[in-house]
Amino acid sequence: MSWYAGNADLDGADDGGWFFGRFMAGRVPALTSDEVEVKWARLAPGSRDDRWSGPEPQTSLVVLVSGSQRLVFREGEAHLCRPGDYVVWFPGDEHTWQSSETEETTTITVRWPSAVE
Repeated sequence: MSWYAGNADLDGADDGGWFFGRFMAGRVPALTSDEVEVKWARLAPGSRDDRWSGPEPQTSLVVLVSGSQRLVFREGEAHLCRPGDYVVWFPGDEHTWQSSETEETTTITVRWPSAVE
């Protein structure tokens, strides 16, 4: 088959929203890639992670779909508040994040290359 259709909520349920990347090998071959990983995140109001992520080996791009999200980096912060706002960070960067206090926040994250965790 040359194409695949699915649902990000369902396909990412076992991997914290990540539904495309190397980690899908053996489960869903059509969603397996060594080049890129994709995450669909639906965050409840007030969701946050105050722990620094640790230096990541990939480049990451987060695009806001709805709600809002603040990402804090060691050298500044980005506040995504309009659909389509995005932030990109590079290997070695660390971050924390906080979503809207009042509404669900939805984001799409793409990172590359796909790394085995």
